[in-house]
Amino acid sequence: MALPLRGKICLVAGASRGVGRGLARGLGEAGATVIVTARSSETGRRTETRPEAIEDTARAVDAAGGEGHHYLCDHTSERAVDELVHWTLRRFGRIDVAASSVWGGNEGFDGERYPDGAAWGTPFWRRSAEPFSRFLGTGPYPGLLLARAVAPAMVSAGAGLIAFASFGTEEGYLGDLYYDLAKAVTNRLAYACAQELSPHGVCALSLSPGFVATERVRDVGQEALATESPLYAGRALAALAADPAVLDRAGRTLHVGDLARAYGFTDADGRQPERFRVAAGDAGGEIA
Repeated sequence: MALPLRGKICLVAGASRGVGRGLARGLGEAGATVIVTARSSETGRRTETRPEAIEDTARAVDAAGGEGHHYLCDHTSERAVDELVHWTLRRFGRIDVAASSVWGGNEGFDGERYPDGAAWGTPFWRRSAEPFSRFLGTGPYPGLLLARAVAPAMVSAGAGLIAFASFGTEEGYLGDLYYDLAKAVTNRLAYACAQELSPHGVCALSLSPGFVATERVRDVGQEALATESPLYAGRALAALAADPAVLDRAGRTLHVGDLARAYGFTDADGRQPERFRVAAGDAGGEIA
């Protein structure tokens, strides 16, 4: 079996579950060494007391054919992220791929309502603006911290890939103002990073999966609405990381369904779901 990422050092933030775990597994399938990080650990606190932990993801990377390592990190802390990257560079010497899948905007969402009682899509003038700070602080901001921390090593090496897990906003409104803005900011972050990094040979881009069958989606009874597994995005990231011409895609928001057709990979069940599009009235769930 071809292992195009054998010997590559990859770091996936927000990898204890969901899309982040899928990204880590996809890289592991391709033979990469993957450092998986998040706040939830078998030896410490877990987000929303959920059962998933980074150790589980590291083992999943091993089982997929890669080499998994776990590191407990609060990705909303600049100091913690800097320490994570310094540890990785001391131990492995470089970072070839860094992916941010940190997203806490849906914490407390039960499939219908957020902790403040607002339902998905409640008009913004009928709800507090306070939750918006959490959407930004647990999505785009951790992405910025990770990119800032890994960029010096990648620029020095003249190569590297930084991917931000997000959702495409170019085709229209996503149905909830806070969610829409958070994803738009993440996509713009990828674009802006690419403007500064591309001249140095480093690619930054945004990766847009569909409605992913994450653990949370299953828990709130929305699995039937899901279009794909978390591994689909992971295989997309692995294909991008193995592409010598990936810099040509810098700054773009890339849809997993489109990449599947371009690179020829499938989801875990052998299907090849098309690009997911949000229709009017779609539930929020945990798209990404």
